[in-house]
This record gives sequence, C-alpha cells and structure tokens, in this order.
Amino acid sequence: MLKIIFIRHAATPGNAEKRYIGRTDEPLSNAGIEDLLKHEYPNADLIFASPMKRCIQTAKLIYKDKEIITENDFRECDFGKFEGKNYIELTDDQDYQAWIDSNGTLPFPGGESNSDFKNRCINAFEKTIKSVSKENLTVAYVVHGGTIMSILEYFSEPKSSFYDWHVENGNGYLGILTDNKHLHMEGKLW
Repeated sequence: MLKIIFIRHAATPGNAEKRYIGRTDEPLSNAGIEDLLKHEYPNADLIFASPMKRCIQTAKLIYKDKEIITENDFRECDFGKFEGKNYIELTDDQDYQAWIDSNGTLPFPGGESNSDFKNRCINAFEKTIKSVSKENLTVAYVVHGGTIMSILEYFSEPKSSFYDWHVENGNGYLGILTDNKHLHMEGKLW
C-alpha cells in the first residue's frame, strides 16, 4: 500500500491570464509562490515531478530538503496553435471553436491529441510506481492539472471523468494505491 499525493504546481503568470500554458516553460508568479506558502502539505518519502520549471519550483518550495525525481512524460499537454493564448484571443479561431464544440476531444491543431496525452501520463505514473521498491511509503507527484486529471480518470476509485478531477493551482488530492491499479481517493488537500 502506497499513500499518493498529487499536487498541481503553483500559479504562473499565464495561469493568472487564463492562457493555455503547456509546453511553455514558464516559472511561478510571485502571487503563485505567496499562495503556495500559505498552505501546509503532507510529508512525502519520494517526490516525482514534471521537468517543467513551474513544477520543479513548486516541489522545491514544498519539499525543501528532498530529492526531486523528474519524469519527462509528466509534462503538460502540447496545446499546439493554442499555446500561450487565452479564450478571448481565440474567440474567432475556427479551429478553437471546433475544439470547443467537440468538448475537447479533438486533437489540438499542431499539438497533442487528448488520448496521446492521457496515455503518456498514465504510462509515466505506472513506470514511477513500479520503480518504488518499498511499501508503506508516501509518494508525492508535483505535476500539471491535466496530468493529474488524466491519471485520476484512469486509476481513481470511485471512477469519475477527466474534468471532475480539475484542481486549482497549489491544491491537489490524497489517495491510497492498493495494488498498482486502484487508487482509492481520500479527497482534496484542502
């Protein structure tokens, strides 16, 4: 049995402007750091993180004296031509309207498909869990919102859809992994 903590990185300037920030390697904003430092987080024995600056910075602020193990496939989705833009800037874009009309099921133009992104995150989670050699540890994942939603949609008990697992910057979820396939969710961090 492993205790699992999922933490979405603290806010970035792009998050504050509601931009699609996937592959852009943007650091945390001062406001994001201030908000993160207001909260206490559970202790962890192992910390895995996306290699993006915003996740590494968040992990180092929370788990100051711990080694941060990066996993490349925990990166956020590649938003393609929507990258760096917000919904206001994309209002008249026909590709954006088609993507919205599909409930986010179409691939991002010039970017990643939803299924490829989800599979990448699920496979990375399975890989990191297999690398944990001991039971009765607490493992933290400091990653992106979409990464968390992909993993929890697949592994969580009770089951819930992708968008049901949305979490605000700096917040996250607690769960217990019983058999490397079932993640029994205990709730949000706060």
